[in-house]
Amino acid sequence: MAANGRLLLFAPGIHTGGGLVLLRAILETVDLPRLHAFIDSRALHLLRMPTDSKVIAVHPTVLDRLKAHKTLQNIACPEDILLCLHGLPPLLKCQGKVIVFQQNRLMLGRGSLASYPLKSRIQITLNRWIGHLLKDRVKTWFVQTASMRRDLETWHGNQPEVRVLPFSDTTLNAPPVEPDAPLWDFIFVADGLPHKNHKILLDAWRLLALDGVRPSLALTLGPRDALLAGTLAAFAQNHGLRVHNLGHLDHHAVLALYRRAHALIYPSTMESLGLPLIEAATCGLPILAPELDYVRDACAPVETFDANSAMSIARAVRRFLGCHDESIQLRSASDFIREVCQ
Repeated sequence: MAANGRLLLFAPGIHTGGGLVLLRAILETVDLPRLHAFIDSRALHLLRMPTDSKVIAVHPTVLDRLKAHKTLQNIACPEDILLCLHGLPPLLKCQGKVIVFQQNRLMLGRGSLASYPLKSRIQITLNRWIGHLLKDRVKTWFVQTASMRRDLETWHGNQPEVRVLPFSDTTLNAPPVEPDAPLWDFIFVADGLPHKNHKILLDAWRLLALDGVRPSLALTLGPRDALLAGTLAAFAQNHGLRVHNLGHLDHHAVLALYRRAHALIYPSTMESLGLPLIEAATCGLPILAPELDYVRDACAPVETFDANSAMSIARAVRRFLGCHDESIQLRSASDFIREVCQ
């Protein structure tokens, strides 16, 4: 960055989950250069903006986001760095060095959209098209894992400059745990996006219950996922499962939750990083997760499973709990014929 350049931080749409955690970590950086930030209006009250930074609130409407892109184009200078945290290049060609932090594999065409609501499918498909159309405007891409780098390079098709630099809030300060706070056998820290795989996870809990194994499970589905939370609650009640939704938790509450659990189970089929995996591992919490690249990028799980198989998840849970499955006993062909002829 030139001596008189600025950091133009473009982060519309980032207001929950891991994206918000990473945004907060950036804004709390002590050596942050002169900052001009475009921040989602829903996140402003959750962030502490650096002194002397200039902030433009971007409301979650198409018109306001288009206005933000136009403002970005108008104020960008050749010596500025444009850091796009939302995973897309600027819609309008801008002066300055464009850097995109890509933290969403869906943007790279990875993963089916069949289970997503129609509105989400349209939005993601449009973003994929925009990203591919404007990819050559990007000087440098940043990702958090080696597998994300491979996926981005394959998606790009040329020879993009991609740098791997995993980062987050490294302090992991959690509030003290209340003496009477419940202790969970398993927790799943995730929102309700389809690839998080809540329904298959609860089907695994149903299979466990059929064998008399009923571990407790805490979920973190907020108001945005009320429909899914209601469906899961009804399913759990019908099958007598010990599943409880704690609702949306802020980051400090999530960190405290890691200290109130025996293990993190994380059945997501796709992540760019999987921040709860890193946080749980840092806290020393055992992890059960799919045998997928993103998992091995982030941690060393104690048990792995096929995320698309409720039976595989249930068996991993049983192994962790010390409830070993009996292997089949191979018989002879003579035994088989005797049974057939009885």
